[in-house]
Formats: sequence, structure tokens, C-alpha cells
Amino acid sequence: MAPVTVSIVTYNSAHIFEAVARFKSEVLAHYPVTLRIFDNHSAPAYVEKLQALASEQVIITAASDNHGFGYGHNVNLVQSKTDYFVCCNPDILIDRTSFVTMYDYLASQPAVSMITPKITDPDGQVQYLIRYKLDVFDYLLRFVRFNFVKRLFAKRIARYECRDLSDERQQIRFGSGAFMFLRTSILRQIGGFDERFFMYFEDNDLCMRINQAGGQIFYLPDAPVIHYYARDSHKSSRIFKLFLTSMYRYFNKWGWRFF
Repeated sequence: MAPVTVSIVTYNSAHIFEAVARFKSEVLAHYPVTLRIFDNHSAPAYVEKLQALASEQVIITAASDNHGFGYGHNVNLVQSKTDYFVCCNPDILIDRTSFVTMYDYLASQPAVSMITPKITDPDGQVQYLIRYKLDVFDYLLRFVRFNFVKRLFAKRIARYECRDLSDERQQIRFGSGAFMFLRTSILRQIGGFDERFFMYFEDNDLCMRINQAGGQIFYLPDAPVIHYYARDSHKSSRIFKLFLTSMYRYFNKWGWRFF
């Protein structure tokens, strides 16, 4: 296996310590993988605990300000010299088999730029984070709290969330930023993440630019990872405002598609 960089951007994530322990036992102990953790100005006690994880294979960068998700990955990208770069959320648990499956596929398919795995809850339920297309109506429909409305648009929601994807490896258009196994060359070619997206939509924007550059994004259902996944935008008015700001910037950049 050629060297791989795994980039994690965290902000007071309670799950990162379990995630790092899993990476150490399942991946770092067996392969030439470097884990770069970028902390977005978390609480001092958290940063101190995080820095205790530092080693030759685990590199910690503690920022004095929070400039967002994409910014942290971009810093890690600049500092990396590996041919493969994994963007991983701090609440992802991975096993050795899934990691190798994704690496082997990407290494053997030069036309493929990015791999998205099957992402599940800890109890094994699939999280439908792959998107068929992006439009304003479908995004906002996710925030409607009335069940009768969701039942009314059930087929549309299912299509939007790609719930009909088969259990076969296949090309997709939009993967989730929770876990992206990328060829570093495509990231450098497109200039990394657009840092105007502080949080949310940066993964959609990245996928759009990969597609635009002629790269292929593939879904590998036979390489599952576990994601704790808290829908913060549903719980906090401040986070919801960040979501709406990023949504505005995304559609302003790529064109407004309402349906």
C-alpha cells in the first residue's frame, strides 16, 4: 500500500477519541497511514486531551480560530505529500477491511477520483447521505416537521436520498463529506475545498468540481463505515443559519434550482 493521509477536522467532538483508537488498531498499526487532526479552536481541556494522542503517525494541529471544515482539510492537504487523501469526520469508525477495499479500488481504477462508502448508524441502519441531484425544495423538505407532508412527498424524498441504490459498486454524482477517500491529485487540481463554505455544502461543492473536472465518484457498498451522525442543523438556530447561508452560497455559485 502506498502512503495515505487521513484528515480529520474536529471541534469539541466527543467521538474523536474512539475514532482515533479505531484507526490506530485497525489501520495505522498495519499500513503506512498518517492521521492528521486539525482542531478548530476547541475548549482548552479538549485540545489538551487531543494533543496527548500525538505520535509519529498522529499529527495534531491546534488552530487559534475556527475557520471552518474545509479550511481545516485544506491545511492538512497542504502539509501532505501522499497520493491518497481521506477526508473523515471525527465521529466515524472504520475497520481494516473497509479501508483496504476502498484503497484497492481507487488504486486500481485510474479514472476514479473519489470513493464513498456505505455509511451506517452504530446499529447498522443505513444513513442515506448520497444525493441524486440538488435543489432547494428537496433540501428544505428535510426540515419539515409534519409527517403528513413527508408522506405526501415520500417518493420524491426517496429518490433525492438515493434509497434505491443497489448493493453494487456504481458511479454517483454526490458523495458525503462524512467520509471521502480521494486521489490527492484531483484535490490539488481543483484547489481543495472552497473555504467560503464554513460548514455544510462544502462536500457538495467539492463533488460538483470533481465532476466538472472529469473525475468519477464511486459508491462502494461493500466497504461500510459507522457514523454517529448528529443532525445539528435540526437542533440549533445558529447552526441552521449557517446551513442556510451555505445553501445560499452553493446555489448562488452553481445556479438556482428550485425543483
